[in-house]
Amino acid sequence: MPNMSKITFHLTTLGCVKNGVDSDSMAQLLEQDGYHSVQKAKRADVLIVNTCGFIQAARDESIAELQELARGKRPGQLLIAAGCLTQRYAEEVARRVPGVDGILGTRRWMDIVDVVRSLRGRNQTAMKGGMYPEPLYHLPDTAIIGADPVDGEGHPATVRALVTGASAYLKIADGCRRPCAFCSIPLIKGTLVSRPMEMILEEASALAEAGVRELILVAQDTTDYGHDLGLRDGLAVLLENLVVVAPQVDWIRILYAYPGYVTDRLMAVMAAHPQVLPYLDIPLQHAHPATLQRMGRPANMEWVTRTIARMRATFPGLALRTTFIVGYPGETEEEFQALLDFMQQVRFDRVGTFQFSFEPGTPSAPLGDPVPAEVKQERYDRLMELQQGISLQIGQSFVGKTLDVLVEGRDNGISFGRSYRDAPEIDGLVIVHADLEAGSLLPVKITGALAYDLEGIPAG
Repeated sequence: MPNMSKITFHLTTLGCVKNGVDSDSMAQLLEQDGYHSVQKAKRADVLIVNTCGFIQAARDESIAELQELARGKRPGQLLIAAGCLTQRYAEEVARRVPGVDGILGTRRWMDIVDVVRSLRGRNQTAMKGGMYPEPLYHLPDTAIIGADPVDGEGHPATVRALVTGASAYLKIADGCRRPCAFCSIPLIKGTLVSRPMEMILEEASALAEAGVRELILVAQDTTDYGHDLGLRDGLAVLLENLVVVAPQVDWIRILYAYPGYVTDRLMAVMAAHPQVLPYLDIPLQHAHPATLQRMGRPANMEWVTRTIARMRATFPGLALRTTFIVGYPGETEEEFQALLDFMQQVRFDRVGTFQFSFEPGTPSAPLGDPVPAEVKQERYDRLMELQQGISLQIGQSFVGKTLDVLVEGRDNGISFGRSYRDAPEIDGLVIVHADLEAGSLLPVKITGALAYDLEGIPAG
């Protein structure tokens, strides 16, 4: 075997930022054990793909990536399939990717070092009669994600965060206990497991000391944080502690809030602390009560409308983001029109839209996938056209105002960054006509608005 000082790994991440946090944590554990990360797959001794298995398109992408790496494997090189796809479809991965050596479920990402050691210790007379040996399976028997690894003194062995520039996605929980009929996350991740608050606070403090300017709290459902720990209003309690341990962090952003769980206390905490941005991502999925009932989602739209009005009264300038699904089984033209009418009424800053993807094994599976693909596409186009006009009008309302912008990059005298209204990658940008340093947080006077982005110049 090669010298430990020269053992290298290449890690590919597919899917959401929560997957990215797990990938970064696996990389930290491998590096602590003496492995070295390399950018090019052909130079690595160990290839790891952290897969996504949420919908069919994501599964196809993950399989294709694994197959491509498997075809290019050199003798002695190891290929490990990890993440959401392998958690639920391990046998399919083994069947469709000849040459995969290890299969690691998403609930046991923290065992990556043990898996690599086991694979390197196996008999490397790999092929017999042209056939690869059976992959090493490392999957839990129960829907328990597992405790975060700790060092000898009980401190976190990894920082459960993905740092990108001056921002960091900090994972506060994993899994989900919600009954959404269309969603495969509980089948993949299991039920909610909240991370101990003291670990999150220790990591937030370390990230702040390292110069991170924005903490982005992520989980399958951030507003459910602490339920399994016996906490009431756990997210509000966490925020109250975060602003104390990380006072130098400029922005704290909340993603993935569940309808009905944006409590009065949470709103009060957000309003009391300027660090906590007036930004909420609340995936509503639809607006017609009958559709929402079939989805297994909260269906009281009067409550939603009242709560949004209260939030906007509490936070002037509140940026609201949501997600909708079009083409859900049984969605009529009347139901879809109700969704468009709701969007016109509420006027979200940002909207993400997905066409329904049939997922076997979910509670919605018996409904099938009866809405034709062309109808889904037509409804998707109509919804996005409506939202584009709304987003443009909201953006135009900021012209002449000044917004703080976190600069992320620059090119040929033009800089780009984000305001409090913009989560990384999923929302818009602020294009600044000046050469600014990445990582700086500066006031920018808004001079123009595009469909989703703003333009401006440094204030003053």
